[in-house]
Amino acid sequence: MSDTQLAITILWCFIFIYSIAGSIDFGAGFWSMVFSRRNPHAADIANRFLSPSWEVTNVFLVLLVVALVGFFPRAAYVLGTLLLVPVSLVLVLLLFRSAFIVYSYSVQKHELALRIVSGVTGLLIPGLLVSVLPISLGGFIHMSQGFPQLEFGKLLTSATLYAHVGFGILTELFLSALFLSDYGREAGDEQVSQHYRSIAVVLGPLALAMAVLATFTMVPEALWIVARMQEQSMWFLLSVVAFAIGYGALWIRRNNGRKGWLRLSVVAVILQFALASYAYGRAHMPYIVHPDLTVEAGFTNHSMFVSLLWGYGFGTVILLPAFILFWWLFLKDKRYLRTK
Repeated sequence: MSDTQLAITILWCFIFIYSIAGSIDFGAGFWSMVFSRRNPHAADIANRFLSPSWEVTNVFLVLLVVALVGFFPRAAYVLGTLLLVPVSLVLVLLLFRSAFIVYSYSVQKHELALRIVSGVTGLLIPGLLVSVLPISLGGFIHMSQGFPQLEFGKLLTSATLYAHVGFGILTELFLSALFLSDYGREAGDEQVSQHYRSIAVVLGPLALAMAVLATFTMVPEALWIVARMQEQSMWFLLSVVAFAIGYGALWIRRNNGRKGWLRLSVVAVILQFALASYAYGRAHMPYIVHPDLTVEAGFTNHSMFVSLLWGYGFGTVILLPAFILFWWLFLKDKRYLRTK
């Protein structure tokens, strides 16, 4: 495996981990807001997960940004120029959300305001992040005096932008509802678990349909990715099979009479997204931004790559035990899960 292949693989891993962790985190904030009055138990389960998880999610965002800037400095420059407005909005919303979470946990009387802020930003941030996808495919960029410029007017009037944003939001809500269903069962609250399961049953097919719609709304300049995706049809077929297993597991009745093999469903759906994102990444290669920036053109030098690789190696050794401890303390410990 070449330096560029290894670097883009590491970057893909961080993107995938953040997309899954971020979807569950932002979605939990949205459900906590929606059910704060209508179903307090469901809101409490979402908030109980959200309380410690947002900090871990931000760790992966930092790792992702550092990997992009370190491994692909030219790509970071080009993307930073093109995505100045959406990325700036994401950073402001993240800062606002994080600051408000810290403050509101210290002052309990603002808990409702916290849920509103977390819920609203939980929809806006994923939508802004997903807007990167259609931009990177081409058709919305022109060169002006040697510098790339984003055509905001064309982008904002394009159906593919809203199809991608809709896909991102539906995926976020589906993943978070599915995870919270399993989390509620782990916490011993079967009623809440079934409540989130019923939401996942509805949102799963909608998210899949929106992914297909996003493909059919591509602008003519981006049709190259559709042809490349057809070459990866086997991987996409495997992802559909994984989705079918995960979605079907929601209907399995266990020996104890509870409906849904939720843990299998969560694992299968995450596998489905891993397969689909891998296939999409292979189809997107060798471009980071089509047609002007390739992986090779954006890559750093070998010495910097080796230094970063050692740094990430040591970082993994340090962080992995912390993540395992976090998992057992907040996702498996019955004393925390069943705290009212």
